[in-house]
Formats: sequence, structure tokens, C-alpha cells
Amino acid sequence: MIQLDVAIMGQPYRLVCKADEERALREAAAFLDKKMCSIRDAGKVKGNDRIAVMAALGMAAEFLSVKSPQGPLSDLSILEVQQKISAMHKVLDGALTPQEALF
Repeated sequence: MIQLDVAIMGQPYRLVCKADEERALREAAAFLDKKMCSIRDAGKVKGNDRIAVMAALGMAAEFLSVKSPQGPLSDLSILEVQQKISAMHKVLDGALTPQEALF
């Protein structure tokens, strides 16, 4: 396991992941940062928690839209897609849990 530091909306986060997952986690953090900053900069949503929820909803909608008849997840059922999302949540929870001690 390795530790890596990322910033999301200017706030530092120390995450833990397997060495072969570092690039994907950095890309995910950068993607989330871009989404959250875009929502914040639009000025329609106040509060980091609300911005995070709006970003998560937008990303979930994008992810589920990939489940089109010709998309890369077309051979999966909605249940299988939900299971993949759940697995992603577990990975993210595992990465974020060690940073909770910082607050």
C-alpha cells in the first residue's frame, strides 16, 4: 500500500491505495476536483457537502448513461452495474478512511 496526496477544491487529502491503483486514483481525484470546482464556480450551489452530492449525482448519471445498447456496459444488467458501483464505493471508502483521523 502507498500513500498519495491529492487536492480536491483546494483541500488536501491523503489517500491510501495499492501501487498499481495509484494512477487510476489520481485520475479519479482530478476528475472529481474538476466536477466540484465547476459546480462551485457556477455559483448555484453553496456548501462543500452539497457540491459533493451534486458532483456525485452528475457522475452517477454519466456512468449509467454509458449503459446504452451500444455502450461498453451493454452486456451487463442494471444489477451488475450497481454491483460495480458498490465495489467502487468500497475501494473509495478504503482509500478515504485513513484520512478521517486527520479531522
